[in-house]
Amino acid sequence: MNSKMRELRRVRGWSQQELADRLAVSRQTINSIETGRYEPSLTLAFRIARLFGLPIEGVFSPDE
Repeated sequence: MNSKMRELRRVRGWSQQELADRLAVSRQTINSIETGRYEPSLTLAFRIARLFGLPIEGVFSPDE
């Protein structure tokens, strides 16, 4: 799965730790999602999308 999370986070001026705090996850989880080493659960994906004010498809897309 591809993620636009890093770009969305940077536009808002948030560090990985700030985003992690807002989502109640670890900074390592954010890093792993951003680098493609970890795919979030559906629940977490919805929370991420909601935080950015986007549909899930606005944050995540399937690998081609």
